[in-house]
Amino acid sequence: MSNQDSTTATALNGTEIPAAVIVLAAGAGTRMKSRTPKILHPIGGISMIGHALRAARAVQPRDLAVVVRHERDRVAEHVSGLDSAAVLIDQDDVPGTGRAVQVALAGLDERSGSPLAGTVVVTYGDVPLLTPETLRDLVAVHQGEGNAVSVLTAVLEDPTGYGRIQRHEDGTVVAIVEHKDASPEQRAIREVNSGIYAFDAAVLRSALTRVDVDNAQGEMYLTDVVGIARADGGRVAAVVQEDRWQVEGANDRVQLAALGAELNRRLVERWMRAGVSIVDPSTTWIDATVALEEDTTLLPNTQLHGETFVARDAVVGPDTTLTDVVVGEGAHVVRTHGSGSRIGAGASVGPFTYLRPGTVLGEDGKIGAFYETKNVTVGRGSKLSHLGYAGDAEIGEYTNIGCGNITANYDGVNKHRTVIGSHVRTSSNTVFVAPVTVGDGAYTGAGAVVRKDVPAGSLALTVAPQRNIADWVAEKRAGSASAGAAGAAGASPDKNTPSSNPTEEKSTQA
Repeated sequence: MSNQDSTTATALNGTEIPAAVIVLAAGAGTRMKSRTPKILHPIGGISMIGHALRAARAVQPRDLAVVVRHERDRVAEHVSGLDSAAVLIDQDDVPGTGRAVQVALAGLDERSGSPLAGTVVVTYGDVPLLTPETLRDLVAVHQGEGNAVSVLTAVLEDPTGYGRIQRHEDGTVVAIVEHKDASPEQRAIREVNSGIYAFDAAVLRSALTRVDVDNAQGEMYLTDVVGIARADGGRVAAVVQEDRWQVEGANDRVQLAALGAELNRRLVERWMRAGVSIVDPSTTWIDATVALEEDTTLLPNTQLHGETFVARDAVVGPDTTLTDVVVGEGAHVVRTHGSGSRIGAGASVGPFTYLRPGTVLGEDGKIGAFYETKNVTVGRGSKLSHLGYAGDAEIGEYTNIGCGNITANYDGVNKHRTVIGSHVRTSSNTVFVAPVTVGDGAYTGAGAVVRKDVPAGSLALTVAPQRNIADWVAEKRAGSASAGAAGAAGASPDKNTPSSNPTEEKSTQA
């Protein structure tokens, strides 16, 4: 469908589909004091521009344009990664929001081969809490009232820094006066401009040709379009947004943190109303990209990030941080730091467990206390209970890995895999020197260093004869508490007595 057809296309709510949404994202954001462009700072797991693009795309515009300038290539790459169909427009050296919109409109006109007709929405890349519903309402009012310009406004207790809305006695908007250009009487007005508009494209195009830079900032103000449109006989209306957070931007890290906290509060509340039990909302953080099923429970000090998914009846926390982790139905994850991992239904993880990317724990499996895993698959019902490391490994079903086991996967140059079968039992402090394979049903002895493959059903041992050096404490630690205790126990005067255990003498290295 061409842009000329946009005047007859309708969205789901019955309004005309906007010809375009223009997202302004050219500013430097110097008050953020960061090497990262302001609009790329994240809240709720998504960059501010990412939130803005989601809201913009949801109103189904024929074109979505993003105006860029500061850190142009970096911002453009990020935007294209989020929305490959977004049109990138470069702002020139003329400063001001009016100029940014003018170059965007010209670029879209050129791209379509004819002037855009219909509604053009203008929003910003740093208003992350703006919702699609608010933009849809703005478009619906704009089109329903036949306005030339419709501006989204809010009433603030402290309007300092915002442009003020001057209304006619009939309620329509006369002008928008920027704070630095406002008189004391105008600064007393508490209704402020959000900077978010719906324009008739023809009105916008015509008015922008008459906007100058005769103001305190020396910029081409988009707000001047309001007065020009009204002088031309067009109707200018304000749509008041009672939820001030939706029109709040972030100019520094204090405002960014405040917006992040508010977004998180809303996300947490939304999930509780959807059937998730959150014991302590004030210490629970959930990214906007996370998905949770009913009857999941989140305990205090839990953070869920990225594409994390938690299934029904699972319990996560306390003191747990998961990023891009899938938690199966009925699983329990306690005091765990995990990323890029999958936890099967009925499985248990923790406490004090570190799941690194590539960890896959099967149904009813266990990765217990003080365990680190990486790039490992653990089969159904298998247990890695405590104090160990498993990396670059595959473990079968219903295998029990003893305390202190390690897969020695790195030889200083390359990584190698360890394969352990099903129904295997490994004793404490076994080390698997990869590459090595342990067959189904095999066992290892305590302290074994497994360097060769172990056939199915075999026992792997690495045992040297034990040697007891009698009275070593008396000689080497004379006068110590240990020496006194040994003497009181009647320590043998014999020295360098080898063990008389015949089993130890006959053992060989596996």
